[in-house]
Parts: sequence; C-alpha cells; structure tokens
Amino acid sequence: MAEIREFRGSDAAAAELVVNVLRGQIEKGLLKPGDRLPPERELAQRIGVSRPSVRAGLRSLAAMGVVQTKHGSGTYIANTPQLDSRPLGLLAALHGFTPEQMFEARRVLEVGVAGLAAERATPEQIAAMAEEVTGMFASVDDPEAFLRHDIRFHRAIAMASGNPILASLVEMVSSLYFEHRRRNLPRGRDLREIAATHRAIYHAVRAHDVERARKEMSVHLPSPDNSPVEAR
Repeated sequence: MAEIREFRGSDAAAAELVVNVLRGQIEKGLLKPGDRLPPERELAQRIGVSRPSVRAGLRSLAAMGVVQTKHGSGTYIANTPQLDSRPLGLLAALHGFTPEQMFEARRVLEVGVAGLAAERATPEQIAAMAEEVTGMFASVDDPEAFLRHDIRFHRAIAMASGNPILASLVEMVSSLYFEHRRRNLPRGRDLREIAATHRAIYHAVRAHDVERARKEMSVHLPSPDNSPVEAR
C-alpha cells in the first residue's frame, strides 16, 4: 500500500480542482463537444496547478467519457457520450460478475434499443447496418473480421435508437463482454447462421417494424435459459 500513500492529498486535491474547473466551464457552456482544450502547460498556469495534476485530472475526465486525447493533436471535449468500460470491468472483477450476467444485461439493453432503432433509424443509419451485414457474410471464414463487423452492426443499431444514453450503455457493456466473445467465437456454418440473424434484425429495422425488430433481437440474443445463437 506504500505506493498509494505516496500520492499525497494535495496532489489528489489539485487533480480534482482541474476536473472541477473544466466541469464548471462545460456547465456554463464555455466548452462544447468537439472543442479543443488548451495545452497542458497553459491549463496548468490558468488553474494554478502542476502539469502532472493536469494530466491526472484529464485522465479522470477521460474515464468519465468527457474528453478524448488524439495523439499529435491534443485533448478534446468528446463529440459523443461514451462511457468507459474500465470502471465496470473493475467492479466485475471485484464482485465476480459472470459472463451470463453480462450477457443478460446486454440482452435487456439491446432488445429495447432494437425497437427504438426500428422506429427512428435514418436512411444513412440503415445503410450502415446493411454494410456491416454484408461484411459479416463476406467474413464467415475469418472470425476476427466477422466480430469487428458484428460489433459495428450493434453499434449502428444503438446509434439509430436516437438515445445517446442507451447507445453509451450498450457500448460500455459490449466492451466489457468483448474478450469473452472473441475467445468463444464459432466458425464456418455457425457464423453464417449468426450473420443471418443480424440480417433479420436489419430487415425489421429497415421496415420500421418495432415489434419484429425486438423479436429478431431476442432471437439473436436469447435468454440464458435457451441455447444462444450468438457465442457467449
């Protein structure tokens, strides 16, 4: 525990000050999505803290999904809300969340999101889903590539829900579940069957059929009591 004690209270307070100053600017409308923050040196001078304290504060804000660092460009206020899965991952390790529990959480979220997507999806969002379904069928012999298209499809569904909170929650839970899915992906014919379930969801969303979209997502992500179509 010695290394924890080395992080002095004044250091923690300075990092928290950075968070509070930037939070205040966001709440007052002085910082908006996409805005670039001043360099660390300038922030440190403005706030009256050290550069390490600025970095610590920005790391905290990044974990909240408030800022994003682009290497070689700087730190920006996030354009879209994105919840970091690391805190949830730590809780999963601490409290022993099971893959079944994570899958259940994902299912509850995504069935509802599919219905909203069927109601609200734009032509551009529907086209993005179609592209990922095509990619899945084209990569049934490459599980890693298939999984990338799979993830992007579900992300497109979540974005099409029109609810950024739900989209962020879907992304966070899916990120937590990613490694388990990657290790347990089936191959060949099974992947083709999974691609077909995605295609059925896509057709329901394209038809703006809310109940059918929810039903097809339920088939794709069945309850833990049933045999799953998608690898858990």
